[in-house]
Amino acid sequence: MKVMTCPLNGPRNISEFTYGGEFKQMPDPQTCTDAQWADYVFNCEDTLGVVREWWMHNPSSYWFLVERHTASDEILRTFDPKEVFNSRIDFTAVIARETAR
Repeated sequence: MKVMTCPLNGPRNISEFTYGGEFKQMPDPQTCTDAQWADYVFNCEDTLGVVREWWMHNPSSYWFLVERHTASDEILRTFDPKEVFNSRIDFTAVIARETAR
């Protein structure tokens, strides 16, 4: 049985988790082009080596980040996203800008 340690709920069976995609820096929604946004949303790097990924613990709906080696599938570290993010992004300004067009 493969076990992943959820930062909120501790060690759990891997079947309790859902993969959410690779973690990558989001372009500025106020200044990026449609092509840059599409690249961010739909394309991935497919890196061989250590990557950061989004995972969710299904029973608690808790999203967190994982550092995993893609060749060995070894989970190196799990951590709360607040280690990376220090503020929320206000998408209402972006929506207002798009609506005004």
